[in-house]
Amino acid sequence: MSRRITVAAASLAAVGLVAATAPAAHAAAAPAGAVAQHHTTYPVTFALPDGFRPEGIAIGPGPYAYLGSLADGSIYRADLRTGRGKVISQGPGTPTTGVKIDAAGRLFASGGNAGNARVIDTRTGKVLATYQLGSGTTFINDVVLTGDAAWFTDSMSPQPALYKLALGRGGKLPKAAQRLPLSGDFVYDPAGHNANGIAKTPDGKGLFVVQSTTGKLFRVDPRTGVARTVDLGGESVVNGDGLLLRGNTLYVVQNRTNAVAVLKVNDKGTSAKVLRRITDPRFDVPTTVAAFKGRLYMPNARFTTTPTPTTPYNVVSVNAR
Repeated sequence: MSRRITVAAASLAAVGLVAATAPAAHAAAAPAGAVAQHHTTYPVTFALPDGFRPEGIAIGPGPYAYLGSLADGSIYRADLRTGRGKVISQGPGTPTTGVKIDAAGRLFASGGNAGNARVIDTRTGKVLATYQLGSGTTFINDVVLTGDAAWFTDSMSPQPALYKLALGRGGKLPKAAQRLPLSGDFVYDPAGHNANGIAKTPDGKGLFVVQSTTGKLFRVDPRTGVARTVDLGGESVVNGDGLLLRGNTLYVVQNRTNAVAVLKVNDKGTSAKVLRRITDPRFDVPTTVAAFKGRLYMPNARFTTTPTPTTPYNVVSVNAR
């Protein structure tokens, strides 16, 4: 998610309870030989369908990963125990970027340059709701669930903003989204990729947002939209993409850098220290990250490889520690 996206070549970019019943397939399972390596009984690398072009990933408490396709917006479900899977929801022909899943098994999916967001029932593959968030120059990139809302970033709009789906009692979906303009320290970069990954602060009162081209991390007040630069002690997270918070540890995927920065953040999310960076020879422009059983799972988006219908893609995992 570090370059501008076109329909021809898109560059780019919670934990929930997943039903045990298997949804109907809309495409063939991943090819034989999907398992490349094993960690105990789980593969640490597994293949996706050729030409899928993955971007976002979400994992529930059970061993299932959900991935969105930049090619056509389809949602693919993979069993982490085997590396095999299938498309559970056929896409609309426009991208799916960041995804998150809630306790009801609903997948919240960002719509990239379509400017929209979709909510999908992972048990049936049915699209429960579609929201138009932006128009014109826009790229709805990533999403985080905060319990009472789903928040989406927009990487391309000249008027920086977050979009909120306020959830009602029992997680009831709203009729429309709310737009929250970003202000304060956040400055739009017309030549680059702006608000990208998003996560909650440890105290739950703020939102982290990373700006890809500047390498800055911001703490956003969800009531006002005021963004303040997080003190990284002189460090940068340039090419910052997907974010994942675990306790006071924030993982920042640096896509074209082929690394994951591991940050220790304070409770309020106002300062952070880069502890280390995770690298791996299997990284090929990873974009977003989800965790399961002490490991980080990331789709390789392969933005430096020209996409074709036969281009291979995969998911890799590394030790989170």
